[in-house]
Amino acid sequence: MVRSSSDFTEKPPLFSPRYIGAYGVLVLVTLVQYFYTAGSSPGYVIDVLKAGSVMHATYINTATLSKQSSSKNGSLNSPQPEKLNPVASTSSWLQQVVNLYPPGSSNRDWTCTYCRIVQPPRTRHCHDCDKCVLQFDHHCIWLGTCIGKKNHCRFWWYIFEETILCVWTAALYIESLHLDIDKAWWKDFIGVILLAVLIFILIFLLLLLLFHSYIALTNQTTYEVARKKRIFYLRGLPDRVHPFSKGICRNIYSFCFSREKGFDLEAVPPLEELEARSAPYTCRDMICCRCC
Repeated sequence: MVRSSSDFTEKPPLFSPRYIGAYGVLVLVTLVQYFYTAGSSPGYVIDVLKAGSVMHATYINTATLSKQSSSKNGSLNSPQPEKLNPVASTSSWLQQVVNLYPPGSSNRDWTCTYCRIVQPPRTRHCHDCDKCVLQFDHHCIWLGTCIGKKNHCRFWWYIFEETILCVWTAALYIESLHLDIDKAWWKDFIGVILLAVLIFILIFLLLLLLFHSYIALTNQTTYEVARKKRIFYLRGLPDRVHPFSKGICRNIYSFCFSREKGFDLEAVPPLEELEARSAPYTCRDMICCRCC
């Protein structure tokens, strides 16, 4: 049977203007998400200290104004700026961090040896950024920034969009290889090699997306999973117990809205609570949605 020329010029559905336009929008959104994530702050400990200093300064100025308003002669004097006491601020931060660790912990385990900052739990110094990062996950060389408490959700959306874009690109590529167009054999060979590379990248992105979805649901980080035996407050914990997990629903809420919640610091749960979590699930636990 001889095909007419119209059979060769007919485009597949994936190559219609509507699908190509949607594909272009996805490329643009992924590119914007890349720069949005790369330019975001992961949440540095120094930012918490600065935020605390601003709040402390505001409190001091307000208290000073109140005192001067109620002076004996009844006259109002302009409030004079007061300098913060660095010793008081440091001791207040130290006391706050002490309450987050289990009793009996040594402050040598909390203090960063590089920037000499007392680190809250789940914090690590990044040598690339040269700063201590809250809820440190990893330093992404492709984005050029750390992934931490403040931008982990953005990073998840970025790899999600990258995965969808890679799947769509692979579908377009396979569809183009099926087009009944006479091509040289070396072009088909190069096309198959490029398709194999694309599928390899897609598998990597899918595994990365699944892994970060898992640690988001269990409120973990990549660093905690990889270096659990080296983190002193995670040693000796019961198996299959995630110490910072608050249930799937609250973990998702905390993961998605950590930026809006400010700099909330998580305390290490006591060992008794963790041992209670390690108990096997009962029918009552399933009905009460203990895992949620």
